[in-house]
Amino acid sequence: MPTVALGDAELYYEEVGQGPPLLLVPGLAGLGAFWARQVEAFAGEFRTVVHDHRGCGRSTHARIRYSVEQMADDVLRLMDKLGIDAAHLVGHSTGGAIGQVIAQDHPERLRSLVLSATWAGPDPYFRRLFALRRQVLLDRGVEAYLRASVLVLAPPWWVSAHDAAIEAEHRQLLATAPPAEIIASRIDAILAFDRRARLGEIRAPTLVIVARDDMVTPPFYSEELAARIPGAQLVVLDGGGHVAPQVAPEAYNAAVGAFLRAHRDR
Repeated sequence: MPTVALGDAELYYEEVGQGPPLLLVPGLAGLGAFWARQVEAFAGEFRTVVHDHRGCGRSTHARIRYSVEQMADDVLRLMDKLGIDAAHLVGHSTGGAIGQVIAQDHPERLRSLVLSATWAGPDPYFRRLFALRRQVLLDRGVEAYLRASVLVLAPPWWVSAHDAAIEAEHRQLLATAPPAEIIASRIDAILAFDRRARLGEIRAPTLVIVARDDMVTPPFYSEELAARIPGAQLVVLDGGGHVAPQVAPEAYNAAVGAFLRAHRDR
């Protein structure tokens, strides 16, 4: 399996295609496989890289105190190991928080930025939602956490239509899931993340994209990002929930692909 050694952890990654480098950075679950439909769509024009976050999937399940800044540092170290000076970055949810950190602290490393279903800092709704998910995780275990999470991640119609596939995916995830304490620490990390005050510093061409029915990072979070980031574009998809890249890949890929192609050779 392709991994890079960071000294204190190993990151699992995959790369497909040739062209300008494109990093697809997943959300809280931290699994590069989240992006299967986007890799398929973009690898014909970009050197497309996905990875499992530290603490997730096939990367080291490190028992550390997680932070979004630490996650961003892991992405930068992965780029260094792969010889990527600057890349286009599509960050979904927690991946979008990572993208904000890199855009603000290391602007020279980004060619463009897509902030997908993400947020700039917590508000009461965000804190209530993730405190509850954390409590379910620690009180009832990882399986209950997965079962509860899908009810806010995906649209109700999609959950009903894919019940068997969801069950199979949960069995697979449980077989390789990190300990609950690692997932809880990652939740703590996103609850502590707040970059609102520095949004005006982002200079990379930016697309903000969200689904109208997203219950985890509702559209008003994306509206805040687009309003505060100079020159940012905002796209609101008709549906797809928080996992629009999986639920509505055609619409998602069309919007993100058009943006990436417009900035491909920056």
